[in-house]
Amino acid sequence: MAESERVMSDWCPGCGDFGILRAEDAAIKELGIPMERIVIVSGIGCSGKTPHFLNSPVSGVHTLHGRALPFATGIKMANPNLEVIVNFGDGDGLGIGAGHFVNAGRRNLDITVLLHNNGVYGLTKGQAAPTLKLNEKVKSMPSPNVNGEVNPVLLALAVGYTFVARAYAYDVIATKELIKQAVKHKGSAFIDILQPCPTYNDIETKEFYDKRVYKAEMDPVVKDQEDVAPKMLATISKATEWGDRIPLGLFYRNELVSTYEERISKSIPNYLTDPPASQRIETGGVPITLIDKLLSVKRVV
Repeated sequence: MAESERVMSDWCPGCGDFGILRAEDAAIKELGIPMERIVIVSGIGCSGKTPHFLNSPVSGVHTLHGRALPFATGIKMANPNLEVIVNFGDGDGLGIGAGHFVNAGRRNLDITVLLHNNGVYGLTKGQAAPTLKLNEKVKSMPSPNVNGEVNPVLLALAVGYTFVARAYAYDVIATKELIKQAVKHKGSAFIDILQPCPTYNDIETKEFYDKRVYKAEMDPVVKDQEDVAPKMLATISKATEWGDRIPLGLFYRNELVSTYEERISKSIPNYLTDPPASQRIETGGVPITLIDKLLSVKRVV
């Protein structure tokens, strides 16, 4: 990137987003995918700046609060040959964007979803996000959290994501490797990335995580249909382990489920080879397809 094109990060010193950014950037470079085939999509919040700060010359779209997944879905459906990576925060993706998170999972769209999980709305001064534990009170809150928390790993597993993992932002190498696996996965991939917010979350700090996180030893790969239930139960066990020990790693991977793109191609045979984004709609400014008859149809109100 040229010096004149550099964008200075405005994240707080010590923010876990720096680790996620480094891991994502390294993963993109090591995957060897042509940069023009990669699109980074983000929502609103501290994580929303990720496309701006990446050193890799990929395409980026900074979208609306809670709406990163609809944008990502549209991009992927228009051109299924693209690798789409979504970055959003816990408030962005599991608060206002929770419905989109559910539907992306049940479709098994072939995209990668990275959750920046710090338990607070960091950009708007530290209110409780959906992942903050019940009765916890971070320093910016006048009283303890009165809402039960969302477990991102359990939710992702329940709604149909076929790759479910958890990472820790300060372990850049392990996070990078999980992102590479997620991008290579055929289907909807989700990584819950635990990250400290040094400005507002004074409970789940770097010191808190460093004492607790460990690499889970398990076989996450579903080999046949009879393997689904046991692997899901094992994932539930790891996802609900929180206290003195917090497991990290790949919990569940199932490539036996057809992707949304494959289902679409059954009704549109040339969808994968000639997707909408590559189809010509005009020649020299003249539309190829005439829609005059459609526009002239009288509608009954």
